[in-house]
Amino acid sequence: MCFPLQSLYNTSAITTKLFTFFTPYPIKEMGVCIIKQQQLMFKNIKQDIPASIVVFFVALPLCLGIALASGAPLFSGLIAGIVGGILVGFLSGSEIGVSGPAAGLAAIVLTAIGTLGGFENFLLAVVLGGAIQIVFGLLKAGVIGYYFPSSVIKGMLTGIGIIIILKQIPHFFGYDADPEGDFAFMQIDGQNTFSEILAPLNGIQTGPTIVAVIGLGVLLLWDKILSKKGKIFTLIQGPLVAVVIGVIYFVVTKDNQALSINASHLVQVPVPEDLASFKAQFTSPNFSGIGNPEIWVVAFTIALVASLETLLCVEATDKLDPDKRVTPTNRELLAQGAGNMFSGLIGGLPVTQVIVRSSANIQSGGKSKLATILHGFLLLISVMIIPKLLNMIPLSVLASILFIVGYKLAKPALFKKMYLLGWKQFVPFIVTVMGIIFTDLLIGIALGLAVGIVVVLVKSFQNSHFLHIEDNSNGKHKIKMTLAEEVTFFNKGAILKELDQLPPNSHLELDVRKTRFLDYDIIEILEDFTEKAVLRNIDITLVSESETVSNPQSFVAFFNLSPKKA
Repeated sequence: MCFPLQSLYNTSAITTKLFTFFTPYPIKEMGVCIIKQQQLMFKNIKQDIPASIVVFFVALPLCLGIALASGAPLFSGLIAGIVGGILVGFLSGSEIGVSGPAAGLAAIVLTAIGTLGGFENFLLAVVLGGAIQIVFGLLKAGVIGYYFPSSVIKGMLTGIGIIIILKQIPHFFGYDADPEGDFAFMQIDGQNTFSEILAPLNGIQTGPTIVAVIGLGVLLLWDKILSKKGKIFTLIQGPLVAVVIGVIYFVVTKDNQALSINASHLVQVPVPEDLASFKAQFTSPNFSGIGNPEIWVVAFTIALVASLETLLCVEATDKLDPDKRVTPTNRELLAQGAGNMFSGLIGGLPVTQVIVRSSANIQSGGKSKLATILHGFLLLISVMIIPKLLNMIPLSVLASILFIVGYKLAKPALFKKMYLLGWKQFVPFIVTVMGIIFTDLLIGIALGLAVGIVVVLVKSFQNSHFLHIEDNSNGKHKIKMTLAEEVTFFNKGAILKELDQLPPNSHLELDVRKTRFLDYDIIEILEDFTEKAVLRNIDITLVSESETVSNPQSFVAFFNLSPKKA
C-alpha cells in the first residue's frame, strides 16, 4: 500500500522525518511508495515539458539580474536557479511552485557580502541559514503561512504583476541600465521605477524594440488564437517561438548597423573556456568563520526572510493553482533549507520559492513538479553546453514574455472584484499593491498586513456585543447586551463606551450564554461597573447557561476567577 508524503508528518523521530521527506526510495517499513508518486509526476509530461521551457526563459535573465543586483558573481545566480529547480523542486511538496534566487534578498546579500568581508564568508551564512530553515520546518513554523489574509495575498500577486510590467518597459525598448530582477522602487542604477521608464524616450533602440514588438505579437497570437486551434500549439509554446525569432533576428541583422542588437542588450551568461574554467566558477564557503557572530546574524536574517517569502509565495501559488492543491508548508521549509545549504556549499545565492517563475509555470500549463525540475536541468545543461547560444537571446524578447506574465497577475477586473467585496477586503489589497510598487515586496506586504490587522481590530471592536433596547413603555429603559462568542481585551473600548452611555434608572440584561471566552480585562470592566450601576440606579441581570443572577455582587466571583496579581 502507498501513502501520500503528507501522511508522514505524524512521525515523531527527527531522523525519520528528514529521511521520509528527502529520500527518493521506497521505505517498506513505513508503507511508503515514493516511486508511485514519481510515476504520477510523469503522467502530465506533455503539459510539463512546454511549461518548463517557458519557466527556463523567464528564470534565465532573472537569475543573472538578481546576482548582478546582489553584487555577487553572475554564476552564483545560475547555481541558485539550478538548485532551486532540481533539488528543491524534487524535495518540495508543491506541485507548481518554482524556486530560485529572490529579488527580495538582493539588498540583504549586497550588504552582507561587504560587511562579512567576502563572498566565501557570505556563503557560510547561506549554509547556516539553510540549516536554520530546516529547524523551522521541524518545529512546524510553516503554519505561519496560513495566517496571511487573502486580500494581502491577492494584493501581493497584483503588485508583483504591475511591477513586472513597469520594470520591463525600459528593457522592451532596449534600455538595460538596471539589471533584470531589481524589483525595488529605488533601483541600484540610481533611478526609480518611474524615472527609469522615461529614460528610454531619449534614445529608443531600434533593433531591440522591433524584435520585442514581434515577440509580443507572437505571444498574443499564440495565447488568444493559435493555442485554441490544435495540440501542436500547446506543445510548442509561444515564448519558445518568440525567443527563436529573437535569436534569428540577432543573427540576421548583426551586420546591419541600423537594425542590429548590441551585445549589452543580450543575455550575458558566463562562457567558460574549458571544463577547468567551468569548475572554477563554483566557490566553497569559508568554514573557518563559523565562530563569527556577524555571520550567524546574517544567517538568521536569510533564514527568516527567505522563509517568509517562501510561505507567502506558497499561499499565492496555491490560490493560482487551477487544481486547488494545498502545499505542505513545513515540508516546504525543509526543502528550502536543504536547497540553501547545498546552494551555499557550491557557491550559489540563497533560494526561495518565487512568484514570477511559479506564475509563469501555472500560466504555461504546468501540472506537476516535473516542470520545475526540468527547468532546473535546462538551466544546468544550457550553461554547460550552449552558453554562446543563450547569449544571442535579446533581453527585449524576454521582456515581452514577462509582460504577459505580469498582465495575467494584475488583470484590471481584479480591482473591480476586490472593490465590490467591500472596504475590509479592498483597503488591505490596495495598500499592499501600492506598497509593493513604491517600496519593495516585503515592505509592501508588511504594510498590507498592518492594515489587515487594523481592519480586524475595528471589526472586533464593532462585533464584541449586540445591543438592543427592548422596552421603553414604562419610562424605564430595558437594554439587552449580548456578548459575542469570544470577547478579548481588544473589545475593552467598545464595551466600556456602551456601559458608560447607559442612562440612569435603566435595566441592563447581560447575556453571556453564547460566550466561550471572556478576557479578564472585560471582567474587570464589568466588576468596576457594578459600583457605578448602584450610583446611577441601574439594575443588572446576568444571564448565563447555568443560572440567571440579579445585581451580582461580583463578576469575578461569578466567573470563579481570582483578581490579577501585580
